[in-house]
Amino acid sequence: MKVSRFQIAGSCLVAAWAVAAAGAPMRAEGRQPLAAVAQDPAPPAPAQDAQASPTSVADGVYTPEQAKRGEALYGQYCSSCHGAALNGGEMAPALTGGDFATDWIGLTLNDLFERIRVSMPQDQPGSLSRQQNADVLAFMLSAGKYPAGKTELPKEAEVLKTIKFEAMKAPGL
Repeated sequence: MKVSRFQIAGSCLVAAWAVAAAGAPMRAEGRQPLAAVAQDPAPPAPAQDAQASPTSVADGVYTPEQAKRGEALYGQYCSSCHGAALNGGEMAPALTGGDFATDWIGLTLNDLFERIRVSMPQDQPGSLSRQQNADVLAFMLSAGKYPAGKTELPKEAEVLKTIKFEAMKAPGL
């Protein structure tokens, strides 16, 4: 295949245009030019202290006592639709297991908490208190085999927004 000078020049022109259009190389997360980053470095990350707040459901974000309270509430308000074993019902999804986890991975506990708060129980949405919703969510985490901790799952949105939902890793991985 023979390439003409015109084709080579055209390719060079397209390449030059692409470089000019892209501008300075960009950092992925902040989309700032690398030159700007070199001149104005990001502040150092704060040191993690031993008492740092949990950042994941795997860090033990509820207590066994709270989950027990949530179990009673779940039995009263949720099990008729979602099943006694949280495995779902005819019209309601399971609240544990792989499909459930997949729907919430990467979101925060506040996202899940708010879904529960504004739409459950289905026959009386929003009728449970924030504490009752936190207790039910603690029971769901317990049933999903997430570890318990030493402090109760909070009911405040600001704190729940800092706790990421993630799938439990199989032992030994």
